[in-house]
Amino acid sequence: MGIQEINEINGDSLPLLSLNHVSFLCKSVRGSVKFYQEVLGFILIKRPSSFKFEGAWLFNYGIGIHLLQRERGANAPTKPSFINPKDNHISFECTDMSLVKMKLEEMGIEYVSAVVVEGGVKFDQLFFHDPDGYMIEICDCYKLPVIPLNPCSVLKKHPLAATHELRLALAKDNDWIMDNLIADIIDITF
Repeated sequence: MGIQEINEINGDSLPLLSLNHVSFLCKSVRGSVKFYQEVLGFILIKRPSSFKFEGAWLFNYGIGIHLLQRERGANAPTKPSFINPKDNHISFECTDMSLVKMKLEEMGIEYVSAVVVEGGVKFDQLFFHDPDGYMIEICDCYKLPVIPLNPCSVLKKHPLAATHELRLALAKDNDWIMDNLIADIIDITF
């Protein structure tokens, strides 16, 4: 018994564009910011000053990560004793898995790897934990085509992210945007 596809397309679904951010509770926002900056290349960005709780917002690759300080005394989940690729996780695509492996090893970050072969297409996956035990996957999954199970299904495409080549171009544009944002912030603060 598998998952059953709905045969009719419902035009009343929510008018979504893309995933905006993921949010994680942290034992130390400062430690988690350091991890996401140094390991994954995220950039600290301004968050609303009206928030009355400790946290940080980071951004890169077209997605935000919101880190929230766990309240004192709150039951913190224990960091898993092993890396299980079937746990909940966030995943990032990359262009050079060998370089990712080398960098993780240089940083002393334990990971597990997997190779998936589907219809003659091979892609690699690496899984590791952040300081709070949240699972992160790095993959070259762009190699695997996205094929709807129902031929009547229509994938809603973000107006900017149609192909892998365009994604890479957007990453370069994202660097330009962030460079200019930082320049603007420096102009504002001085």
